[in-house]
Amino acid sequence: MATMNISLPEPMRNWVQEQIEVGKYASSSDYVRDLIRKDQSRREKIKAMQDAITQGINSGIATDFNIDKLQEMLDNE
Repeated sequence: MATMNISLPEPMRNWVQEQIEVGKYASSSDYVRDLIRKDQSRREKIKAMQDAITQGINSGIATDFNIDKLQEMLDNE
């Protein structure tokens, strides 16, 4: 595993240390890895949503759309 050194302001360092002391993480490395995994997941979700929005915009205006049928379909789920 590669090593990376980071600098943190004292309040952030204290926060990380508190998370370790209460048992949420085994080390500062575990904490940072978890933050990175969560950030990666969040960015993937945002990209998927943006792709869906772009696809919807590019699909044009719906010509055969019935709001009542949509509402009925949603109510039956």
